[in-house]
Amino acid sequence: MTLVALSFPDDGALVGSVSRELHARMGLLEWRHFPDGESLIRIDDGIEGADVIIFASLADPDRKALPVRFVAQTAKELGARSVGLVAPYLAYMRQDARFRPGEAIAASVFARFLDQCLDWLVTVDPHLHRVARLDELYRIPVSCVASAPELANWIRREVSNPILIGPDEESVQWVAEIAREAQIPYELLHKRRCGDREVEVSAPDPERLRGFTPVLVDDIVSTGRTLAAAAEHLRRLELPSPVCVVIHPLFSGNAHELLKRAGVERIVSTNSILHSSNAIGLAKPIARAVAGHLARIQTGAGP
Repeated sequence: MTLVALSFPDDGALVGSVSRELHARMGLLEWRHFPDGESLIRIDDGIEGADVIIFASLADPDRKALPVRFVAQTAKELGARSVGLVAPYLAYMRQDARFRPGEAIAASVFARFLDQCLDWLVTVDPHLHRVARLDELYRIPVSCVASAPELANWIRREVSNPILIGPDEESVQWVAEIAREAQIPYELLHKRRCGDREVEVSAPDPERLRGFTPVLVDDIVSTGRTLAAAAEHLRRLELPSPVCVVIHPLFSGNAHELLKRAGVERIVSTNSILHSSNAIGLAKPIARAVAGHLARIQTGAGP
């Protein structure tokens, strides 16, 4: 079985680690733009009969989604046996319903867009809301890698006497799993949104946090305002400066600096999206998920 990995420029660090785990060859992927903004894609032409793995974390989906489609379709035209996508961060998960008349249900539309050009998909902790499972959206085989074991290992190793803090009730699905893996306690804050960029949080029982090092955990940090409000609340309770652990570090605008100003002592993230805070690697669990799809293809059981 010949494995060829194709990676977009800002996914190079992770693809190198995963490729080594899988013994995959790094193939050529060139991406440049014409003056009018259109993308020109050129890929390795020696992939006939190969199983191709595209690496593209979709933190900037409108910029990268169409080039991903170009890569996948071109690989099939050049004779690839199968083409899969590793998208550690999977975009367009929030809009999974029509909240106002005329709105696009982007989660379903985007799933169809990727279904049409791929044989399988691997992602990390997708941000599911009203959809319980990713395979309710996607028709191709999908694998959702759980980052909890890697986050739990890092917290156990790096933080003294930790207690996990979820910034809102929605975060319980990640916080509870990490706490179980690490065998440490957790607490949830209650969030009240006052506007698009303003939030208030409160702890249900501040005394339960005494004597611990608080570890704020969230799956996605975009503006950072929810975690900043949580950090400021903890500071008012005269607790130790919190550590912040993030699965998907989008960090739009000045989010990273905002958390620092709010009193967060240390900010770390997985490498699902390239960022200076990356400290928790996901190569091994991603490689295991990819290997599962490739094994099914090898045995003729399909993707």
